[in-house]
Amino acid sequence: MKSILCLLFFAAVLLYSKKPNIILILTDDQGYGDIQAHGHPYLKTPNINQLRTEGVSFDNFYVSPSCSPTRAALLTGMHEFHNGVTHTIVPRQQLHQDAIILPQVLKNAGYKTGFIGKWHLGNKPGPEQRGFDWCSTNQGGPLKHFDATFIRNRKRIKTTGYREDMFFDEAINFINEAGTNSFFCYLATYSPHTPLDAPESFIKPFREAGLKESHATYLAMIENIDFNLGRLMKFLRETERDKDTIIVMINDNGVTEGLDIYNANMRGPKCSAWEGGTRAFSFWRWPGKWMPKIMHNLTAHLDVLPTLCQIAEAKIPKTLESKLEGYSLVPLLESKKQTIEWNQNRILYHHVARWPSGFAEKHKYAMAGVRQGNYLMLRSNHCGNTDCLKHMSQCMALRAIEKGRTVHTYSNGTAQFHWGLSPRDQWALYDVKTDPGCRNDLHNEKKDLIDHLSQKYEAWWTTVYPSMIKAGGDLGSPDQGRQASKRDKGWKKSKSTPVK
Repeated sequence: MKSILCLLFFAAVLLYSKKPNIILILTDDQGYGDIQAHGHPYLKTPNINQLRTEGVSFDNFYVSPSCSPTRAALLTGMHEFHNGVTHTIVPRQQLHQDAIILPQVLKNAGYKTGFIGKWHLGNKPGPEQRGFDWCSTNQGGPLKHFDATFIRNRKRIKTTGYREDMFFDEAINFINEAGTNSFFCYLATYSPHTPLDAPESFIKPFREAGLKESHATYLAMIENIDFNLGRLMKFLRETERDKDTIIVMINDNGVTEGLDIYNANMRGPKCSAWEGGTRAFSFWRWPGKWMPKIMHNLTAHLDVLPTLCQIAEAKIPKTLESKLEGYSLVPLLESKKQTIEWNQNRILYHHVARWPSGFAEKHKYAMAGVRQGNYLMLRSNHCGNTDCLKHMSQCMALRAIEKGRTVHTYSNGTAQFHWGLSPRDQWALYDVKTDPGCRNDLHNEKKDLIDHLSQKYEAWWTTVYPSMIKAGGDLGSPDQGRQASKRDKGWKKSKSTPVK
């Protein structure tokens, strides 16, 4: 009898001390404004709204201007340049082979680790060689929306149905297989990235509301994500995992196909230097542990790794710890107040970085940004180098904007605003809290701040540039962007020029 009581006691202690499960959901090309709770005029997203309402919402949260760079920064806690990830095309989307990433650290702390969905950080090594015990991806990447073939733990599985539905099914499969172990599930959707497609039942209401096909399908893909989030949350409740599970949901860059519908009053989409290019939603929910609130401190994807490692009591290797650029959000998550002082002098650096390979040095000031507090200092202009303009790149696009182009990626008639140029050869400055549309340049009124932030940028570039070059951030052919664009032409239901 005594031995039974001892076993029950130790079992209770083990259960009580179990580390929290973690689900990290990263959506692809959904904008900050693309949820109902942020004022969208068409979307109904009750489950994302619930996640936001029941958790901590970081409303001044920033990511990188595009997909692969965000993923690299999120998983390493370092600016993407330090890992050589400067683009979304081979070889500049390749995460450096020596990078230590979040699942490796959590795995060493006893977590079962699972990856589902879009990786986009190179195939060699892939996620299954980067610390994930369990891995499920689909063949055809973003091109195959229905009845896709999945590769689960190196085995081919034929699925029936919509791809994102299958992704969330796979997340549930992984959680079930994790059993009583604490788990880390990284679920990266392809939706609502182009090519656009969704189940007809999701598209129909938006089409009937008078939206054009591309907009209707884009919003349908977002509502499908919301539907699947609801399924996942219901599963956690029904299996009594809800109170032991942290859910984090973030989008990977600025708005895309929905730009001309709604952008939360911000200027600029994905791959732009403007406010709308990098502002993201960031919702963190742990029922019974964190008081629901909205925090306005300057936060970023760089903070995900140190935060989750602290929560999981996972020891960060010294080789990584000394390089981290992010901060733990735990003080903000655990605060009983909505306003606390936390890294008040923090500075974030953005760079669109979509130069033709071999032209990195010429693009120090092309489409770059520095952020401190509520201020964004930026340069949104092409590099001016005539050789660069011979190759398909962001500089070529901005040169066309400079000449008066009004239709460009995601923007039909609004390109002069959303892709507009800032003054050449000087920094522009905006208070994005009061002026998210970046219409009032404070360059002349805030010269001291311009001087301060420009000096910080010079020092940052001097440090990061050689690191970026060494890690492979400028490798490849100058015309690889053109080759990627040719592949994009076959993408279904995308009415505007895609940006990978």
